[in-house]
Amino acid sequence: MRRTRPCTGQRRPAVIGLRDRVKTIIVAAGVILEQGKVLVTQRKADATQGLLWEFPGGKVEEDEEPREALRRELKEELDIEVEVGTIFDAVFHPYPEYPILLLTYHCRVEKGILKPIGCHDLRWVNLRELQRLAMPRADDPIREHLCSSEIFQGT
Repeated sequence: MRRTRPCTGQRRPAVIGLRDRVKTIIVAAGVILEQGKVLVTQRKADATQGLLWEFPGGKVEEDEEPREALRRELKEELDIEVEVGTIFDAVFHPYPEYPILLLTYHCRVEKGILKPIGCHDLRWVNLRELQRLAMPRADDPIREHLCSSEIFQGT
């Protein structure tokens, strides 16, 4: 039986850390592939690292399971429902503001038509395009892993 927490208004990000230290923010992102291309979204201009491209997803809230957070974020940001599969990669990156633990999962769109609701833009890109995009530093190892995998053979 899954336990849920009551909605009390404002959400708080899930964090790892000790009191009086900078806490690590947990982020869940999806690797969504279709016909040899991967889905990327562009951050809004007024966001931290604005207009950079990233794998879609967002912060895991306190007491939220990462896969559930990813489903929620993709519904909120892109108006799609996804099946979240196995973990693709995990990356720790120490940004100056706060460190993040980025968990990426294989995902498949189950329902909905992509809409850039919570992002500036979205795009399906092939290997060459993915390598040229300006992305946050935490996404670089995910991009490298994706580009070195067999997923993009022949694209």
